[in-house]
Amino acid sequence: MRLVHALIVSAVAAVLLMPAAAVAESARSLQKEFPKLDVARSVVDLRELQSGGVPRDGIPAILAPDFLPVREVTGLGDDEPVIFLSGSCGAFAFPYRILIWHEIVHHDQCGLPVAVTYCPLCNTSMAFDRQVDGAVLSFGTSGRLRHSDLVMYDHQTESLWQQFTGEAIVGSHVGKTLTAIPARIESWSRFREEFPDGRILVPPSWGRSAYGRTPYEGYDSAPSPLRYQGRMPRGIDPMARVVRVGERAWALAWLRKNSPVDTSDGLRIEWREGQNSALDRAVIARSKDIGNVRVTRGGADMAYSVDFAFAYRAFYPDGELVK
Repeated sequence: MRLVHALIVSAVAAVLLMPAAAVAESARSLQKEFPKLDVARSVVDLRELQSGGVPRDGIPAILAPDFLPVREVTGLGDDEPVIFLSGSCGAFAFPYRILIWHEIVHHDQCGLPVAVTYCPLCNTSMAFDRQVDGAVLSFGTSGRLRHSDLVMYDHQTESLWQQFTGEAIVGSHVGKTLTAIPARIESWSRFREEFPDGRILVPPSWGRSAYGRTPYEGYDSAPSPLRYQGRMPRGIDPMARVVRVGERAWALAWLRKNSPVDTSDGLRIEWREGQNSALDRAVIARSKDIGNVRVTRGGADMAYSVDFAFAYRAFYPDGELVK
């Protein structure tokens, strides 16, 4: 909780010190830190970009991941959360105990270059195809946030990308959106049981973080989000979790009571108990149960995320939210 308090104080200070007309200064600052970035091309007000408290790559992405077979992995709690991809080449799991410290992991899934991403402040996990116009991009953390969400940058053009939507928001790739890849967010034990021959991401050899612990202790029960200045959602706690598919969302609390849910367009959304929050107690394996979510259509996995309600409303103010 001490770290959460410090982040809140830092965020408030940053807001108070921000000048009223900071567009030009923001452009100069961005250009200095990202010399290849075309700051003249933007679909957002640059004043919406805030410092996340760390510099460019201050949260280091994993560009060359290492995996171990499921049978060789020890130390993870049964209910610890992982996000995973599966296909003809096998299944690969990415534990939140690692993602929370790195936020972006590159991976080759059956020949498809993928970025597996996680923004703790929005609780948003997304996997994206890294191919844009026939080129393969690689990504890092920009050190900036928008609506409290991770802003990524690509190493090739230094364009800035919104993790929540996959949209390029500043730079030469403006107008492009990364394709979301179906990935499941479930517990380590559920992955292990379904894919006994699967593989799991292990900490990088150069990593020095406290894997297994969260730096955001108590965040998902905080009264309000960090680094967020937008409107709060109506009729739902801003820190309540919602399951998002496209621009639609369902409150997790509602899903727990009504699972499974079948929609008119063929989606099936299921909730089952047995997954720890990554943003509750200091040790993730001891955190509260938020449950597992699976979204399918015709039995095939669909791309989805589990977000905090404030972030969903910030990016989709007119989106349909069932609560």
